[in-house]
Parts: sequence; C-alpha cells; structure tokens
Amino acid sequence: MRAEVRRKTSETDVEVSLNLRGAGRASVSTSVRFLDHMLETLARHALFDLEVRAEGDLEHHVVEDVGIVLGEAFARALGGGERREGVRRFGFAAVPMDDALAFCAVDVVGRSFLAFAASFRSEKVEDMSTENVEHLLRSFVTHARITAHIRAEGENDHHKIEAIFKALAVALREALSPLTPGSREGGGGVRETAPRPTGLERG
Repeated sequence: MRAEVRRKTSETDVEVSLNLRGAGRASVSTSVRFLDHMLETLARHALFDLEVRAEGDLEHHVVEDVGIVLGEAFARALGGGERREGVRRFGFAAVPMDDALAFCAVDVVGRSFLAFAASFRSEKVEDMSTENVEHLLRSFVTHARITAHIRAEGENDHHKIEAIFKALAVALREALSPLTPGSREGGGGVRETAPRPTGLERG
C-alpha cells in the first residue's frame, strides 16, 4: 500500500511518497510551516509513512497542490479503483484538544465527497491562511476518492485545526485497518467488521 506521485506545473512542484502501512514517520517540507505541522500530525496518528516536498509561488497554490498530490498518492496506494478490498472501509473519530473538539467520519469506498463544518476567527494560524484548511481537505478528499464528514467546535483556531487533522488521521487509520477473521462483506466490495477501540498518542 505504497505510492509516489509528482505534480509539476508553472506554479508548483510537489512530490509525495506515501505508505499506508507505515509507522507514523514523516518528513515534510512545503515552505508553509503550519501545513508541515498538520501533515506530520496526520501521518503520526494515521500511522502513515509520509514524505512531502513542495515549492511554489503562492501559499494557496502550494496548499491546493499538496492536497491534490497527497490525494492521488492515497488513491494509488489503495489500488486506484473503487473496489478497495481488504480494509474495513468505515472509520470514525472524536478528538478533543483542550477547548476544541473535532469529529470525522470517513468512507474509503471510492466516491468523493466532503462535508465540512468549522469556522475560524482568525485569518491566519501561524503562517497559513485558515481559509486554506478546507481547501486542502477538499483537494485531498476529491483526489483520494473518499467521503469525509468533518466538523469542529472550540475557541482556539490552532486547537480546532489540529483536532481536525488528528480526527481525520484516526478515522482513516480505522477505515484502513486490515480485515479480521469473521468479517463480512459490505457494499462496494469492501468488507465490514465490528468497531475496535483506537487510541491517540500524545502530540
């Protein structure tokens, strides 16, 4: 469950290497420090091994194309088609971070849809525009060909965004868990099993 993808345009140059059966290791350099932090967080809690190298003319273009390439790598790592067999398919997580609480439910069956319900008080968190959070996630979900429902509440924008990425990570880790004996086949050619508890490492 590995893939490497590169996308080079007149605006950006992005390379992603992704292993969905990794150990949570990440090496990320996008020129947007907060984006680096969120991608490292995603890899750590999803247990992906992830390498990202990106450069570009504008933050918006870099964020968008990182989402596109990461999504394409995810889709290829799962085989590229809609019949994504051998995984549990569905995942859910509720993740608190101090005042913030984020929820994420995913279906990796092969259809693209994002429902995003979170608002931010600040225009930027660190060096990243908050409007680019949804843009990144939408680019990723579209090209990964997954369904994701994400919502978050809280006071601190940094905490809300980080909780969102942790919730997405844990939900994906659950959805991509290997099948266990006694599982039954669900819709879309993907089997379902009873839910298992998942834990969050601190960080």
